[in-house]
Amino acid sequence: MASAILDMSFSPSFGNYWSLRPCRRLRACLSQESSIREPGEKQDKKILTGNTRTVTKDNFAIPNSQKTQLDGLPPLVTALKASAEQNAASFHFPGHNRGRAAPSSLTQLIGINPFLHDLPELPELDNLFSPEGPILDAQKEAAKLFGASETWFLVGGTTCGIQAAIMATCSPGDSLILPRNSHISVISAMVLSGAIPKYIVPEYDINWDIAGGSTSSQVEKAINELEMEGRKAAAVFVTSPTYHGICSNLSEISKLSHSHNIPMIVDEAHGAHLGFHPKLPNSALQQGADLSVQSTHKVLCSLTQSSMLHLSGNTVDRERICRCLQTLQSSSPSYLLLASLDAARAQLSENPEIIFNEAMELAVETKNLINKLPGISVLDFPSFSSFPAIDPLRITIGVWHLGLTGFEADEILSSDYDIVSELTGTRSITLAINLGTCREHVERLISGLKHLSTSFSESHGMKERVDDIECAPFDDISMSLSPREAFFVSKRRVSVEESLGKICGELICPYPPGIPVLIPGEVITERALNYLLRVKSKGAVISGAADPSLSSIVVCNA
Repeated sequence: MASAILDMSFSPSFGNYWSLRPCRRLRACLSQESSIREPGEKQDKKILTGNTRTVTKDNFAIPNSQKTQLDGLPPLVTALKASAEQNAASFHFPGHNRGRAAPSSLTQLIGINPFLHDLPELPELDNLFSPEGPILDAQKEAAKLFGASETWFLVGGTTCGIQAAIMATCSPGDSLILPRNSHISVISAMVLSGAIPKYIVPEYDINWDIAGGSTSSQVEKAINELEMEGRKAAAVFVTSPTYHGICSNLSEISKLSHSHNIPMIVDEAHGAHLGFHPKLPNSALQQGADLSVQSTHKVLCSLTQSSMLHLSGNTVDRERICRCLQTLQSSSPSYLLLASLDAARAQLSENPEIIFNEAMELAVETKNLINKLPGISVLDFPSFSSFPAIDPLRITIGVWHLGLTGFEADEILSSDYDIVSELTGTRSITLAINLGTCREHVERLISGLKHLSTSFSESHGMKERVDDIECAPFDDISMSLSPREAFFVSKRRVSVEESLGKICGELICPYPPGIPVLIPGEVITERALNYLLRVKSKGAVISGAADPSLSSIVVCNA
């Protein structure tokens, strides 16, 4: 903390947690009624208006909402700007001291400004765990824009928000209904919360080697199966949209979940932009989600690692969410990340009805041009016809008819045309269209794809490549231990041949997209091993395994 004056009073926002934060009332009294000055020196003139204090000599200001509106800047951006402009004698962290000791190698790369604004939780910048000033104002503005009852800013990415959402709804031993192709953050959330997974096996397209979303019938089946076992789900977790943009019918799932008094959590990492254009699918909150976690940095324009957690209604205890976030979030949050969330919200607020017009037009034009190229496909209906929509700003391009893997096509586009895709797979590459996408880059993409189309043909082995996948790699899962039990049990490493039939002790997945093929506690199957070895041979990076070469696997001693 930058201040030596601490308030150890009970903080009701966090239940039985004690709050260690600057005592604002005492500090305000000290700042208004006394100052350190030499005998005979006149006190600086101060202008006090509510929570705003301006010291003319030191150019120091703590903005309130009125000043923010006058300046036309978002509340947290305004506060950070004012604090960075102080002529302060800094005796606080971080060690670069407002850029004075910034590493030259990094300032040559990004300049000095990021260091000037890399400030700690100074009094005027508010407290992320107990916001009362600009952070609270910024979160309220975000809640209003996204249609939430309450919004929390996250500096640990959507991973942190997913963990908090599951911990806020599930206690040890509770059942959590979730798709088996959930992100790895959900697995860590079950380790932290002690929740027991009730998996839904997603729809799977063999040609694309892509898994889809969740359906209401799958959720209903899972609820009924749990009831037959004398158990009730503590929450239903849905990923929508998926990394490839496949959207589930959240309205149906939320109605079903709520009819059983079960909250619905949505991993909406790839959908912070949804609902902000007539041709975009509705957002999770618009479709009845109780909790939605969004990566504001993916399609919207905040800095990487910054996300938002949205709450709707009172089904989920907001005090428990606060306690979970205090447990999971850093006590030294980056104000650059926080301010970027505020700025991204403000950017979207300026023209929410038309801000995506150009991006949508470019996406439609790009798809139309790609569809004219022989041997190249664009993911659309009737693939995954069980789902209501595919995000128009996510373009997945199939190249298997050219006899290429996605990894091979991506390498050619990268090396020959400087095209960087978002995601590569065994049969496809996925592109993200966003507010920064420009026509020149689209033209370069089309040129690169034309090169692929004319240079390769399906005589290179399309049939072989299609037939070597029989079904989803997690179609026959068998769980012997919960993720939490498997996390803490003793383990050993065995060869990949010896691992067959044993209980997996590590989380193994091709990354991106970070969808696990083997999860701690599951029995290792031949199908899963074959899938992992095959995608690795085609260029996928295996994440989570102690031995990325997959010559050995960690198993549980159970």
